[in-house]
Amino acid sequence: MNDLDFSGKTVLVVGGSSGIGNGIAQAFRRRGADVHVWGTRASASDYAGDEGSDLDGLGYSQVDVSDIDAIERLTPTFSQLDILIQCQGTVAYRRGEFEREGWDKVIAVNLDSLRACAMKFHSMLHESRGNMIVVSSTAAFHSTRGNPAYNASKAGAVALVRTLGEAWASDGISVNGIAPGLVATKLTTVTTENPKRLEASLANIPAGRLGTPADMAGAALFLASPLADYIRGQTLVVDGGLILS
Repeated sequence: MNDLDFSGKTVLVVGGSSGIGNGIAQAFRRRGADVHVWGTRASASDYAGDEGSDLDGLGYSQVDVSDIDAIERLTPTFSQLDILIQCQGTVAYRRGEFEREGWDKVIAVNLDSLRACAMKFHSMLHESRGNMIVVSSTAAFHSTRGNPAYNASKAGAVALVRTLGEAWASDGISVNGIAPGLVATKLTTVTTENPKRLEASLANIPAGRLGTPADMAGAALFLASPLADYIRGQTLVVDGGLILS
């Protein structure tokens, strides 16, 4: 038996249209799963040509996760769900998160929607005795001086994983998380496309390189597999050693 064969499983990746979420979605698809993703654009074709967006073979739905009412009203395009990956995220730079509008937007996407999606699919995951994996950030474990909402939301995500990991274990649902370090995505271009910032960041990563969506996908596959069956409420840090010192 191949513990990383997900044939017959249905997977939803919220935020799976690009970046880390897309890498995770395609990794499950390649291992036999029926994979659905949520994104912000009207259709999958609107991502054509975008680096880090490969929607081939994936079911696609447009969902604005900052709209909690929309999540609650939504009728899923699938009848069963075995694995829910929550990888939605946003950030506001130039000290935008110190203002109410920026704060509210980041908290709505990065934290409030996690609860809404979790509750939306609780019954399906209970029925399948499935898995929920929340992708947060190493920002949960250290200060991010210019981004208080991002920091607070990611710390809240880690706390939510702990609590739901305990609360839902008796429902047969495994809840865990992944905290990526620095990965080159649309959200991190302020660092990855700035040579001085990138050099300074790489100097602090013992592995000597940026993370990749494939690195995060490996962790997600493990946590959703029988290999991780006795792990509950934990957030696995996948950062090349970034936060070791």
